[in-house]
Amino acid sequence: MAVDPAIAHLVRRAGFGYSPAEGAMLNQMSLPGAIDALVDYEQVPDTVDDNIGIPGFLGTTARGPFRPNERITDARQRVLFRMVHSARPLQEKMALFWHNHFATGFSKIAGQIGPDGASRALGAKASEDANGLRGQYELFREYALGNFRDFLIQVSQDPAMVAWLDGDTNVKANPQENYARELMELFTMGVDFYTESDVYEGARVFTGWNLANNRTADTRYATFSFRPEQHDTESKTFSFPIYPDGGQTIPARSSADGMQDGLDFINAVAAHPETGLRLARKLFAFFVSEFTTPSEALVQQLAGVYYASGYDMRRVVRTLLSSAEFQDPTHYFARYSWPVEFVVRLIKSVGWTGYSAAAAIAPLADMGQILFEPPDVSGWRLGTDWFSTGTVLARMNFASSLAANQQFNLRD
Repeated sequence: MAVDPAIAHLVRRAGFGYSPAEGAMLNQMSLPGAIDALVDYEQVPDTVDDNIGIPGFLGTTARGPFRPNERITDARQRVLFRMVHSARPLQEKMALFWHNHFATGFSKIAGQIGPDGASRALGAKASEDANGLRGQYELFREYALGNFRDFLIQVSQDPAMVAWLDGDTNVKANPQENYARELMELFTMGVDFYTESDVYEGARVFTGWNLANNRTADTRYATFSFRPEQHDTESKTFSFPIYPDGGQTIPARSSADGMQDGLDFINAVAAHPETGLRLARKLFAFFVSEFTTPSEALVQQLAGVYYASGYDMRRVVRTLLSSAEFQDPTHYFARYSWPVEFVVRLIKSVGWTGYSAAAAIAPLADMGQILFEPPDVSGWRLGTDWFSTGTVLARMNFASSLAANQQFNLRD
């Protein structure tokens, strides 16, 4: 069903396209109404997982019971299922954005806490986990449009992230610099706005932010643990302000109060003048185009909303989706789909009768994207880097295979 081009553009970028049934609903909406429906998704119950395994929905395939909280292959299928069927598509789209922004890979974590522990650290759903564990992807969904500073605090204590960037070895006798570096370089203000001294001081801030390894009779998993005895209690001085009064030194504190060092540092990088600008440009690339430079006016507007709202990503994204630059028709097809976007949009368009999410996992790998396995902490290479002779052929083969599957399954 044909949908108004402006709304079709909106649901491609702020979601994963639309099925024929969804197209009929979209045709009854105005553009501002569609934006509000996407952004204010909490008004819709998050019940998508209840439909896994129900006839009429995208299938899943597992060895034995389907256990996305414990098996990474099943967790990948659950992510795809949600993207196809969620009534809250922007939540799933932002979770994918954060999965690339805070890129974290299964293989390395599995080497540290075992495959089962890594699967739980990345994919566990707290309401379904015997130990109440919340995997990293659930964190991304929870804070999809949440407060960015609060999100950073949660990410800094996320077991998958701590393991991925070696925070479990960050102790006062030997500060481990990986997380402090990436927090500044990739997650907030960017590479040109800190010094090597800041990296070392940041590592000292997070000393003692470690992991506890837990075991039950048949389960191995990791949880965040602050170890006061491993925290560097001396003062730490940075090249940029840490406090609103311009102070650049985190004062000496007792080991018992040492976690406040990290909270002060996170507050500072969230508030840094470059963080809002960098997030604005990265969101523009994700939602609009990697090949067009956003106007400085729009970047400043988005950054202004970020700071004025106290780091509210919902207000930032609403402003972007409502902007003239987002809605400009020259941007309707000015971005290359990530493999998972391409796959989900095709499934929604063509159909999923008799099809399993598991059948898309290998083609996605051939296209260059394995969920929960970005190539490094910088995430996937985007834009034209998605394309080579092999990956384009993989896209063509997937489209052909899915169409043939639906033709077979829907024949009279």
